Amino acid sequence: MTDVISEQSAVDNGVGISIRHLSKRFDTKTGSVQALQDINLDIADGEFVSVVGPSGCGKTTLLRILAGLDHQTEGVVETAAADERRVGMVFQKSVLLPWRTVLSNVLLPIEIDHRPLEAERKAALELLERVGLGDFTDKYPNELSGGMQQRVAICRALIHDPGVLLMDEPFGALDAMTRDTLNLETNRIWRETGKTALLITHSIQEAVFLSQRVAIMGPRPGRILEIVDVPFPRERSLSLLADPEFGRISAHIRAHFEKEEAAA
Repeated sequence: MTDVISEQSAVDNGVGISIRHLSKRFDTKTGSVQALQDINLDIADGEFVSVVGPSGCGKTTLLRILAGLDHQTEGVVETAAADERRVGMVFQKSVLLPWRTVLSNVLLPIEIDHRPLEAERKAALELLERVGLGDFTDKYPNELSGGMQQRVAICRALIHDPGVLLMDEPFGALDAMTRDTLNLETNRIWRETGKTALLITHSIQEAVFLSQRVAIMGPRPGRILEIVDVPFPRERSLSLLADPEFGRISAHIRAHFEKEEAAA
C-alpha cells in the first residue's frame, strides 16, 4: 500500500514526494518479475524532476504507484498530497472523452468528485485561456490537434489544484515542433503554479530542458543509477538547447545508456 503523510507535514518538511526503498514485483504464470528494485528519491516541494531510462525499466510502474493506481511490494511512498485527488496525472495519450466538449472534459474530475460544476467553471476557463485554448471550449476532441488535446489533458489534471503533478510521456507521440511548444508551455505552467512535478520521458533533451534534476534509471529491475543536477534558471527558452552546458549534461546522461547497450 502507498503510505501517505498529511499535506501539512510534507510541506513543513519541504518534501513534495519521498520514496524510500521502493520495490515492485509482479507474479506471473511463468514466475516472479522484479520490476523495480530499491528506489530512493526525494523531490522537494515545488521541484520539477524527470526520470529517464530504457523501455521496460519500470518508469511507468513507478509513476502508477505514486498516483495510487498500483501498489509497491516493499518500501514507503510519502507525498504532499493528502489523498489521490490531490495528485494530477497526465497520461501518454490525452484520453479525452470524445462525446464531451473541451470544457466538460476539463471539468470531469470535478464531476466525479460530486463538487458543484458551476463553482469550478471559471477556474476551468482560466486554465484553458492560459494554454491558448480559450476559443476552443465548445469544441470536441476530434476537432483538435494532438498537441491541443494534450493541453486539455494538462488542464484536466490541474483543475482540482493538485499538490503533485505526474506526467507519463505526455508528448512522446507529437512532432518535434509541437513537442518543443508544449515543453515551453509546461515550463511556464510549472513556474506559475509552483506544483511539484515528476515527468517520465524517453527524451533526454526533454528531461534536461524541463527539469531541475534528472533521475537516470537502469534496465529491469529498474533502479536509479544517478541523479543529475540541471543548473539552469527556472525559466527556460528554446535557445537553451544550443547551450554547451545543456549539451554536456545531455551527453553525460546518454553515456549511461550507451554503457548499458555495450554491456548487453
